Amino acid sequence: MTHPPVPGPADLVFTGGPVHTVDPARSRATSVAVRGGRIVAIGHDEVRELIGPRTEVVDLAGKLLLPGFQDAHVHPMGAGLELGLCHLGDTTDAEAYLRRIAAYAAEHPDVDWITGGGWSLEAFPGGSPTAAALDAIVPDRPVFLPNRDHHGAWVNSRALERAGIDARTPDPVDGRIERDAEGNPTGMLQEGAVHLVGRLVPDPTPEEQLAGLLRAQAVLHSHGVTAWQDAIVGTYANLTDPAPAYLAALERGLLTARVVGALWWDRERGAEQIGELVARRQELSRDRFRTGTVKIMQDGIAENHTAAMLSPYLTGCGCTSDNSGISFVEPGELRKYVTELDTHGFQVHFHALGDRAVREALDAVEAARAAGGDRGTRHHLAHLQVVHPDDLPRFRALGASANLQMLWAAHEPQMDELTLPFLGAERGAWQYPFGDLLRAGATLAAGSDWPVSSPDPLQAIHVAVNRVSPEAPAGTPAFFPEQRLDLGTAIAAYTAGSAHVNHLDDLAGSITVGKAADLAVLDRDPFAGPPEEIAATRVLETFVEGRRVHTVG
Repeated sequence: MTHPPVPGPADLVFTGGPVHTVDPARSRATSVAVRGGRIVAIGHDEVRELIGPRTEVVDLAGKLLLPGFQDAHVHPMGAGLELGLCHLGDTTDAEAYLRRIAAYAAEHPDVDWITGGGWSLEAFPGGSPTAAALDAIVPDRPVFLPNRDHHGAWVNSRALERAGIDARTPDPVDGRIERDAEGNPTGMLQEGAVHLVGRLVPDPTPEEQLAGLLRAQAVLHSHGVTAWQDAIVGTYANLTDPAPAYLAALERGLLTARVVGALWWDRERGAEQIGELVARRQELSRDRFRTGTVKIMQDGIAENHTAAMLSPYLTGCGCTSDNSGISFVEPGELRKYVTELDTHGFQVHFHALGDRAVREALDAVEAARAAGGDRGTRHHLAHLQVVHPDDLPRFRALGASANLQMLWAAHEPQMDELTLPFLGAERGAWQYPFGDLLRAGATLAAGSDWPVSSPDPLQAIHVAVNRVSPEAPAGTPAFFPEQRLDLGTAIAAYTAGSAHVNHLDDLAGSITVGKAADLAVLDRDPFAGPPEEIAATRVLETFVEGRRVHTVG
């Protein structure tokens, strides 16, 4: 046995394996013992020596024990609030959206604004729904419904009127108001234009914010997630700052997860905000909630052609357009900002989706490294939809982690109808290059971006291994299958890799003696079944420091 039992009875013993440790020194075992919230022994039958009269014994009976998942990019409070409003995130049917919105409006006659969201671009021609459709069911109150990726919003005419948006309203520099042939707003707002209406929506009350956060925490625990990085801590567009809710949860002893908060970088300002971020880090960081990260959104998304590309998008006829997307922060300034943030010990969490944004983010990390060496800040780039092959080896060279949203690497209408035709064949094949990043030596982490997509890590891992969506019809081709990951690598990204990004790898991310007992019990061993069945796996129990925070039944 690699790790001999520590004398004295354990508080908790898992036995009857298998145990997948995500520890290269010993990848498999059948028993684990926990005392005082820490792992004290890993092995086989000899671990049972630590079972005393008060020890809780969990018989795995062939079910898999593994480290708790860590989500490296998620928006919990927003997701939890959305679940309590006009929630549209579980269908892609336009008529179903309208029925649900009408029902919600009828059930809430006293609500001034109809809001919620989560609808999919693929449900509408060109990904652009209309105000007229909303006007027909809710003519008397403003409607504001962000889509599932929160890079756009569907609004009705009353909302446009409240915001004073008409044909004469200019587009903001970081967004676009969709218009008809006469220049009139159609009811779809993109990127920075969302804020023109979103700023008018009343903020949820502090108790509603706390309830939303706790609702989301329960959902994440139900999927085996024990820690996460909140990708926006601050006020952005229509998103409410979740920091007060986290502090309230801490003060009431209700925050059971470990959370890294990524402080929002206001792209309308410059280096003058760095001092404020330093002060905010000091003010907010405590116990299980730390804010040593800054989030910089460098571009938009490919579906609405705001992701920053090295060459222009194609038009519907396959011709070259005059649009290459938006770099929200001027690249030269980005290099200066990231260098200064690195000097102050901040990790930078980049939203970098297009190949130009990825290169600009890597250039900024390179500038920081040139100025001060590797300070251990562990910068990471999220989304990475399109990565130019020349930039793949730079991740390892710069120590920049690749934060993957694995669930997106599959054929679906949003990809096949709104993305691939406008990227072209060569650039389309550069999408979600998980295998190439692994082969280039990049550190892989993983996150869900919930509520943009499912918070279930096993659904995402299924796609990483198969490159096919779990809901895809039989016969659906794999999405660039050469970019598949093996199951062990995908799980490691969602555990040890994200723990590295979260600076929690000394505490969690693997089942190792001395680490916290942040653990998840699955209903089966996915390594023992066919890859096509990974998504059928469910989490039965979740533990944080040996305390059960979720159980089925």
